[in-house]
Amino acid sequence: MGIKVVKFGGSSLADAEQFRKVAEIVKADPNRRYVVASAPGKRYSDDVKVTDMLYRCYELARNREDISEYYRQIAERYNSIIRELGLNFDITGELEYIKNGIQHHTGRDFAASRGEYLNSLILAKYLGFSFIDAESVVCFRENGTYDGEKTDALMREELKNHPYAVIPGFYGVMPNGTIKTFSRGGSDITGSIVAAAAEAELYENWTDVSGFLMADPRVVKNPRPIRTVTYRELRELSYMGATVLHEEAIFPVRNAGIPINIRNTNEPDAPGTMIVSTSSSYDADTVITGIAGKKGLSVITIEKDMMNAEIGFGRRVLDVLEDHNISFEHLPSGVDTMSVVVSTASLDNQRERVIASINKSVRPDSIVCEDGLALIAVVGRGMVKAKGTAARVCYAISNADVNIRMIDQGSSELNIIVGVEEHDIEKALNAIYSEFVKG
Repeated sequence: MGIKVVKFGGSSLADAEQFRKVAEIVKADPNRRYVVASAPGKRYSDDVKVTDMLYRCYELARNREDISEYYRQIAERYNSIIRELGLNFDITGELEYIKNGIQHHTGRDFAASRGEYLNSLILAKYLGFSFIDAESVVCFRENGTYDGEKTDALMREELKNHPYAVIPGFYGVMPNGTIKTFSRGGSDITGSIVAAAAEAELYENWTDVSGFLMADPRVVKNPRPIRTVTYRELRELSYMGATVLHEEAIFPVRNAGIPINIRNTNEPDAPGTMIVSTSSSYDADTVITGIAGKKGLSVITIEKDMMNAEIGFGRRVLDVLEDHNISFEHLPSGVDTMSVVVSTASLDNQRERVIASINKSVRPDSIVCEDGLALIAVVGRGMVKAKGTAARVCYAISNADVNIRMIDQGSSELNIIVGVEEHDIEKALNAIYSEFVKG
């Protein structure tokens, strides 16, 4: 068995008891050689994540308010973990350095990243592993984008020096030496980066759920777990709202052909979900792999006779959106109609300007912008081999007395996209799930 890289989320490292569970998991398999750690998450429902506390400290300092009492609570979170683990480990100097940095406005990203930094120091001490600061191996470019080539070279070289190590997730460094973070949930990305550099056989992502479910459990009651999902299916589901794994974390390991295993720290014997490059097998009983929905969308519908014969029509419409810094979510079209689905939030304060610019650019016969749209993705590698899947989707939605605003099936037949009114999304999701998952 080759190297395994394991990442533990905030809930997995929220307190000393969770640290003990993590240590048992890591030590149970000597191939689990590289550990990526998140900052402490919530210990109970009304608790506050340490990262949010650090963001709050930064805001207080920026407003020239005293951070002493609030920062004391952060320090106590870490010191209580150290005490309860029985570690002979003093981080007073680190805590003072971080406090001074926040007070002297070192940067919002610096403040936020210290949650992962401190947790990783403690975990490395508890496991008896080396500590590799992400600041020394994860790099960003001058424009703030992630520098994969430089990072991979540095990470590979550093890992050679440490048979076992803990690396903080979520952050790296800019060319000028300042700390830069990924977006929230970015520890998933760090884990993927480490797995690719280590040429790992498996990337285990440990969290507080036992893998992916076929639907959102807040909408569909007791949805089935997904045992195996391909990267392409995961990308579709993540984009539409499935949030177990940060969607950007897919790419480094996907490119390296490394599978991901989503596991539950609190149920370590559960198999979780395997994310693989390709799979020819599928559940013939359900056909679909999963369903997910996305709210908060608007649709701009453009009509013009002989649109299909007008060279560059679609490009000019998309040029207008690009000029207004708007990306499109979906692009269904007909012979004389073109619909562009965009985030409603992206139209804030510029809706009229966008419509006017499209009018000026393509001179349509009519143009209408409507809010309150939701998209549902029905995803499954088995759909290409199963007849009548689209008909079953439409039948289920119709029987639930929900109107379909649009429907589109990609040429790969990996997914079917359905547009419904936002207020109907939960009804539609339940109807589709019940149609494909019996009992």
